[in-house]
Amino acid sequence: MIDHLTLTVSDAQRSRSFYEKVLAPLGYSLLMSFEQYWGFGEGKKPTLWIKPGVAHAPMHLAFAARSRAAVDAFYAAALRLGAKDNGAPGLRADYHPNYYGAFVFDPDGHPIEAVCHAPLPAKKKTTKKKVAKRGR
Repeated sequence: MIDHLTLTVSDAQRSRSFYEKVLAPLGYSLLMSFEQYWGFGEGKKPTLWIKPGVAHAPMHLAFAARSRAAVDAFYAAALRLGAKDNGAPGLRADYHPNYYGAFVFDPDGHPIEAVCHAPLPAKKKTTKKKVAKRGR
């Protein structure tokens, strides 16, 4: 449905560095830049742009993660970069049984999250093999 969106930030260089590092564990990278506009995404086309300016209201963004480990890595990177915690990685079963997310506030106070909707892989059943006893 959404082709791309633009997030207004107060310090474009600071936010560029922040988003480059927190989006990397999710498989996203800086793909394009024009003056002080930076486009992030995966593949060849940016889906998130950041630009300098005055944000009038915080904007919530949720980034898709391929795994729960990627959600954890996003959260750890964000905290290392000074983001404020808004919810540690974990299941949010009230959203749905497999909603695994982590929540932080970016440098401008935008609430951002990484979320993985995939269920945990099913555990493999182990079968015990009968060992034949040999006579003497």
